[in-house]
Amino acid sequence: MTGDGGQVIRFPATGRAAARPVLAASVAVFRDGKVLLATRTKPPADQLWSLPGGKVEAGETLEEAALRELAEEVGVTARILGFNRHVEIFGRDAKGDVTHHFVVASFVGEWLAGEPQPGPEAGAVMWADPLRLGGLATTRELGDVLRRAHHLFAAGSAA
Repeated sequence: MTGDGGQVIRFPATGRAAARPVLAASVAVFRDGKVLLATRTKPPADQLWSLPGGKVEAGETLEEAALRELAEEVGVTARILGFNRHVEIFGRDAKGDVTHHFVVASFVGEWLAGEPQPGPEAGAVMWADPLRLGGLATTRELGDVLRRAHHLFAAGSAA
């Protein structure tokens, strides 16, 4: 359990050994004091609530990747306000071999347009209180990422 009451479920360690870390980007999008969350539909975070995001493609910046993934996954557009933090996600199998390793650059953004919709990569979507996740099953470190994002968003809104 996390300090905010959210239930954290560790990523399953399945598949073959990872050759190297995978770079990804996500964005905590705020609208009317709420943050956009989506459930993942693929391992290693299948069915867990998290921020929209995904792998960075060659030739795009981290911010471009975060905004592209946001649009592709849930149909929302936003503007990036700033960088929040990075999160490293990895798992090991029973022998100790690394099965997956992601380095996610997480940004803070402000909603511009679009109503979030589920799709192939987002099983469900919702606007949530970033400081009260209740008993949601979330990706590791989501509570901390959201607390920091909320602080950065509030500081940016006051400026």
